[in-house]
Amino acid sequence: MSRKLILLSAILVIAAVFVGCSPSTSKSDTIKLGINYELSGDTATYGQSSVEGIELAIEEINAAGGIDGKQIEMVKYDNKSEAAEATTLTTRLMTQDKVLAVMGPATSGAFKATIPVALQNKIPVASGSATADDVTVDSNGVKEYAFRICFSDSYQGTGMANYALNNLGKSKAVVIMDSSSDYGKGLAENFINTFEQGGGTIVAQEAYVSGDTDFNSIITKIKGQDFDVIFIPGYYNEAGLIIKQARDQGIDAPILGADGFDSPDLVGLAGAEALNNVFFSNHYSSLDQDPVVQDFIKAFDKKYGKQPDAFNALGYDLARFVADAIKRAENLDGESVKAAMASTTDFNGVTGSFSIDENHNPLKALVVIELKDGKQHSSERLSMD
Repeated sequence: MSRKLILLSAILVIAAVFVGCSPSTSKSDTIKLGINYELSGDTATYGQSSVEGIELAIEEINAAGGIDGKQIEMVKYDNKSEAAEATTLTTRLMTQDKVLAVMGPATSGAFKATIPVALQNKIPVASGSATADDVTVDSNGVKEYAFRICFSDSYQGTGMANYALNNLGKSKAVVIMDSSSDYGKGLAENFINTFEQGGGTIVAQEAYVSGDTDFNSIITKIKGQDFDVIFIPGYYNEAGLIIKQARDQGIDAPILGADGFDSPDLVGLAGAEALNNVFFSNHYSSLDQDPVVQDFIKAFDKKYGKQPDAFNALGYDLARFVADAIKRAENLDGESVKAAMASTTDFNGVTGSFSIDENHNPLKALVVIELKDGKQHSSERLSMD
């Protein structure tokens, strides 16, 4: 072989080495995070709001230099509010897109559907709003790769029962629950148990399924009964219509709910005039004067031109929680990030300060918001003790 041919071969080999290395070199400058949310479908407002918060947080983190100089790269998909699609997308994010962690989905059922994929691939999944009690732990133990930064349904149900009894002085409740979701059933069970243990009486229990629009028969049935408060464990889609139809039939008793009420669509469904004497548990209120909260509100308004809701705030905190864990992780792999998430203490977020407990749940306080003419009128933070 001639010297020229040998030299040309050497150059080609060196070039091939550099070309082969270029993808990994570029990858080392970024950290891929998956976003698997309900951007369309029945619960799209939760997913859309969560992702707005996530994107604001990541934009701020990247502008401040990223994580140890590495920029966060978001890989975002729409699971269409379908659990099966959420599972498929988690598999794609972990096996094809090679993300370090996945944020979402927003709802409990869809999030739980992704957890077996997380375990199989040893990559953590984290939700800002999956509140079902068995999201992170069940009869089989702690779900090793699943985390959340919101409180559970049992805490919300218990908290709202105590609020009805102790803060509002009510003792006779009607429960109108979404029997088609884990969310609705979990809230109802814990509200009923706590309310009765506290000396209250459940006058009636009524049920509906997701997608129902006419609740007048339920309202007519309860109207003649002796009660002083209504608890609606369900999502805004149906809750807004129940509230409207109840008020139209002359029921003016306080109506209580949980974080599923928190959607801009609630006012459109119920009407502002119906949303008086309405209280719901939540993770955050824009009325909070904490500088961390007010700085977030200003940044969010600057980016999106509107006031943030609780799901915006939860998405924002979720992204920062994941980024904080990655920064503290010993290595950039799923196992190390999972361990860092589990060891989180005193995280200071816009939805409150929290530490992650042994069941991968946050230890944090509950906020109860009162609506007046469809707008947040007051908020009260209840101790988790």
